[in-house]
Amino acid sequence: MIIDVKRLSYTYSGSRRRAVRDLSFTVHPGEIFGFLGPNGAGKSTTQRVLTGLLQAYEGQVTVLNRDLRQWGSGYYERIGVSFEHPNHFSRLTARENLSYFGALYGGPTRSPQELLALVGLEDAAEMPVGQFSKGMKNRLTLVRALLHDPDVLFLDEPTAGLDPANARRVQELIRAQQAAGKTIFLTTHDMTVVEALCDRVAFIVDGRIRLIDAPQQLKLSHGARTVAVRYQENGAPVERRFPLSGLGHNEQFLALLRKRPIETIHSQEASLDDIFISVTGRELQ
Repeated sequence: MIIDVKRLSYTYSGSRRRAVRDLSFTVHPGEIFGFLGPNGAGKSTTQRVLTGLLQAYEGQVTVLNRDLRQWGSGYYERIGVSFEHPNHFSRLTARENLSYFGALYGGPTRSPQELLALVGLEDAAEMPVGQFSKGMKNRLTLVRALLHDPDVLFLDEPTAGLDPANARRVQELIRAQQAAGKTIFLTTHDMTVVEALCDRVAFIVDGRIRLIDAPQQLKLSHGARTVAVRYQENGAPVERRFPLSGLGHNEQFLALLRKRPIETIHSQEASLDDIFISVTGRELQ
């Protein structure tokens, strides 16, 4: 396992309530593992523990085959972190920001111009980051995490503040990192990101994991095993449903396909939003 967490708990100083409680999960090599929950659920706390920012935790955390407490500064040569709230030097240009942070690593780093091109910021390379929009800053934060070609990426809300075109670009970049063998731990409250990217997802609410499974498996196991067929009859839309079991031999279904102009055919999968509410009793916010 790349990440192995057993009974992780964390309480912030001055609080009586645990931010996360008895979390146990594993992340496999080359996997995109999603951590999905509403604001305040414990996603960011878990990520801060895994990235070494919070140290007084209970439980056992192993990353890259070593106990997290035993890692030194070399840990940050192996992981890349992209936070939801960007933190850049606003008076420096995008290229200067990447060059500065690249100099902090002991090994080789990637070209700033190459990285900026990955997220459509190549034309803004010489612009002071203080003039960037929130979405531009978020894209810069993401490629900064790729500077040293890390083995594990921790991404917090990687598409927040992005328009649809740039959100798609970022999703493609994340998939490319997975194809290159990277392991990705992704925290989000955006269900569309989970569906587009994640191999498995954990539902977390009130500091506890309620469920871990593959998104497609969740939709199949919680959906109805029926097919909805929509067609026109006497100028009016009609919808009929048929059981998936034995569908290829269902004479009524086959006759409908032969005799009526079909508009749509859909299996009745449950949406991840519906599943999340069903499992946790909460809505994503």
